[in-house]
Amino acid sequence: MTASMPAPERHPRVLVFSTNAISDMGIDLAGSAHMNYPVGVEVIAVPCSGGINPRWIVHAIDAGFDGVFVAADGPECSYLSDCVARTAHVVDRAQALLRERGQDPARVKTAAICSVCSEPFVHHMVQFTKALEGLGAHPTALPAVAAGTA
Repeated sequence: MTASMPAPERHPRVLVFSTNAISDMGIDLAGSAHMNYPVGVEVIAVPCSGGINPRWIVHAIDAGFDGVFVAADGPECSYLSDCVARTAHVVDRAQALLRERGQDPARVKTAAICSVCSEPFVHHMVQFTKALEGLGAHPTALPAVAAGTA
């Protein structure tokens, strides 16, 4: 008789678009301070949150991420004086594209994350991951990989 292995625990996958001049430093600080945030969080750096293409967000969802978080520059952006408005438009447009495709727009969130905002970043990741768990697995989500079986 063989014992079956329990299915590996699945954690929501979150792609974070982080700005390399501002929010990246706050996220790096969370890591260097050994703060715990969900294991399914992956970060990609971009120059400015206002320059993100909403289709990149939709592509991330289509590629299996359960959610996308835009760690926005806020008014401190060194590239665009209207960065806050542009970032809001990016997120609104991405949510509209998801709605058009019959997908839940709650899979996209944004917040300003400054260079010393490690605790707020961790809080946002914990809350967003819980919200994504409530939505259930995304239909195109990749299966969980058991620890040590890559």
